[in-house]
Amino acid sequence: MIVNGWTGIPEAARGATIALGNLDGVHLGHVAVLRAAHAARPDLPLAALTFEPHPREHFRPDDPPFRLTLLPAKAAALAAAGAAHVFALPFDDALAAMSAEDFVEQVLHHGLGAKHLACGPDFAFGHRRGGDVALLQREAEARGMGLTIVPPLHHGNEAVSSSRIRRLLQDGYPDRAAEKLGRPWEIRGEVVHGDKLGRVLGWPTANMWLGRHLEPARGVYAVTVALPDGREAKGVANVGRRPTLGGDPQTRLETYIFDFEGDLYGQEIGVRLVRFLRPDAKFADLEELKAAIAEDARQARAALG
Repeated sequence: MIVNGWTGIPEAARGATIALGNLDGVHLGHVAVLRAAHAARPDLPLAALTFEPHPREHFRPDDPPFRLTLLPAKAAALAAAGAAHVFALPFDDALAAMSAEDFVEQVLHHGLGAKHLACGPDFAFGHRRGGDVALLQREAEARGMGLTIVPPLHHGNEAVSSSRIRRLLQDGYPDRAAEKLGRPWEIRGEVVHGDKLGRVLGWPTANMWLGRHLEPARGVYAVTVALPDGREAKGVANVGRRPTLGGDPQTRLETYIFDFEGDLYGQEIGVRLVRFLRPDAKFADLEELKAAIAEDARQARAALG
């Protein structure tokens, strides 16, 4: 389903109606663009076009990680929203230098054979973001491609945007972020070996590094967990650097999964943040830490029902 580029496209993926954008998070606004693309041409395959890596990662590689969704999770969310194909265009120096007009001609028209396009009103593309929706409208029309410009989707009193969702997560409001995403925000990754301290304390945890994911507010969360076998479990998780144990150089996600027995090392799980319970804290000793974890688990069970 993921097509890495715009040349040598499988015939089945050509001639689609395409939703355009970075689509980080695949939030409700992005889903609205996908639906508009499909509604305009329901006779065509539905596709999404995004950039990998995100252009911000290309131009500012030393910035802290900020991604809501990495490509596999993004593609899965787009598929759940109806996309049959995801064009993940490699964002490199050559693509960054391509003019907006050449992008329409070489990528959208010749490369992908797009028949219809859909995007938000602030979609910008091409060298130095020189192309806007007015240029896209003109260039697409000249090549027989339709274009639907989808107004911003509002939730409450504000537009749904990836930047707003990032801020909510960084401020400790995963429940409000979930309202704009249409689902709980998930950190997906491989379970790695830790120092087994959780096992000693009686609370064995599945440990993951955040990697290129956005770092949410450090602290304790009620979570649900997507297990490798497809089941969903409940649990309590900590995002932090373990100040009680002297501190870690990297932020880790430690998840205690309720009523679970099994070996998850080396397997991929998804931890979905449901409710922020308390900030990360430093405790006087391991006994105080153990008591705090027990109270966190009690609160998480209550929050998850």
